[in-house]
Amino acid sequence: SWVDGLVPADRTHSAFVVPSQVNYVGKGSNLYQDGYKYHGSASVASKLLGTTYLWDHIRVSGGAYGGFCSFNKLNGNFVYLSYRDPNLLESLETYDRTGDFLREIAREIGLDELNKSIIGTMGDVDRYQLPDAKGSTSLTRHIVKDTDEAQQVRREQILSTKASDFLEFADILDQSVRDNGVVSVVGMGDAIEKAKETYDLNVTTIVS
Repeated sequence: SWVDGLVPADRTHSAFVVPSQVNYVGKGSNLYQDGYKYHGSASVASKLLGTTYLWDHIRVSGGAYGGFCSFNKLNGNFVYLSYRDPNLLESLETYDRTGDFLREIAREIGLDELNKSIIGTMGDVDRYQLPDAKGSTSLTRHIVKDTDEAQQVRREQILSTKASDFLEFADILDQSVRDNGVVSVVGMGDAIEKAKETYDLNVTTIVS
């Protein structure tokens, strides 16, 4: 899928109509294709978005079962996703305001909240793995030539993240995802028809 691979070169928006009362709403882009160079603070920002902004607006206010973002540091894909979501356009609009949120939080976040996000990010980086997961991780790192030295640099960048580091990430999210991101939706026919007025969706009906 475009979540795990590369975003389609033509950045075609797609929607799949299924017999459902909820939607699964995604929007993403490849930040590396748009010129971004990875910095560990991006992982901290992504962690913060998932536990604050997206949780508050997609889950709590929006009523979706869940909402999160994911940034793959190996291939550069950044995606927003919601699941069992009663909304569609509203969730896309929430995604598009992420840059503004990061700029606001860069001015207002307290040291305690920033440190919680840093600790949470480090927990993901150095999480416990069973032998099979260790093997898979080692194979992936070998294939992409991800060295121990590069991994240590990322750790140091994460640990030294400052709120002001979020500003650059906010800019690339606006440029790459808000303005040029690919939308992919699975959900209700009525909601998808309405979204076609805003997005040029390539619609496929799975079951009418």
